[in-house]
Amino acid sequence: MSLPLDGLSAIVTGAGRGLGRAEALELARLGASVVVNDFGQPGRDGSGEASATPAEEVAAEIRAAGGRAVAHTGDVADHEQARALVQLAIETYGKLDVLVNNAGILRDRMIFSMSEAEWDSVIHVHLKGHFNTTHFAAAHWRERSKAAGGPVYGRIVNTSSEAYLAGSAGQPNYAAAKGGIVGLTTSTALALAKYGVTANAICPRARTRMTEDVFAGFAEPGADQLDPLAPEHVSPLVGYLASPAAAKVNGQLLVVHGGMVAVVERPKVAAKFDSAKETFTFDELDELISPYYADRPPNETFAAAEVLGLKRG
Repeated sequence: MSLPLDGLSAIVTGAGRGLGRAEALELARLGASVVVNDFGQPGRDGSGEASATPAEEVAAEIRAAGGRAVAHTGDVADHEQARALVQLAIETYGKLDVLVNNAGILRDRMIFSMSEAEWDSVIHVHLKGHFNTTHFAAAHWRERSKAAGGPVYGRIVNTSSEAYLAGSAGQPNYAAAKGGIVGLTTSTALALAKYGVTANAICPRARTRMTEDVFAGFAEPGADQLDPLAPEHVSPLVGYLASPAAAKVNGQLLVVHGGMVAVVERPKVAAKFDSAKETFTFDELDELISPYYADRPPNETFAAAEVLGLKRG
């Protein structure tokens, strides 16, 4: 029996643990040959000695289950190492079909306390890391399309966050990077559509090393129940977006967690005000806009517990 991703090859970055690991295992289960990338630093802030162990263990797990996988332990935030990652997939499997960008770090701080290095490092790993791999994958697909004289197969799944959608007071660097990833995704989707390539982004919610503080205290299920925050709730959507079935899904942002997928619409105009003359005056803006906000409730922080139906234990 054929599988949805039979004959396809995939890269998953940050795949040594958590979400990336679950995604790599799912793509392999669906038939893809996988390059498991992970820089292997133990600290979620990108600290500690890099190690090949996380990537190699996941690749070995895939092979033990009968799949095909190789490990890559480079840093995707480094342009040349990202090039080597894409080249490894091409050399090993003959081509690259699917790119899942998941690698990231956290260096949380309030905006008034954040250092330049804390800002730069998170933007570097998340946003530049997504760009680097996308750049080399896109060049590969463009070259193949030119050689074939028509569209080829290509899928990109990027990782954004609800920190971008709803704000996260202690994560200005992370929220900005994740917002940038959405912009990168929509631009890439438009640029590569004519080559047969789709690009989409997900906002996953899962209990991992990266989110241990966010979900600390949320009740965990019993031994016979799957955690609503398990990464295994996210990975099936990644498998679907990587598949031929999702050919018409392009430039989309999807929130996923606990058996729920929500398609996020692009921003809409909530209100519109026109000047009486050629341009606005201060007084006219005050008369038009201030009443609009006076009757509106203040913005509320996104409450994960309410949406998930979880209660703190």
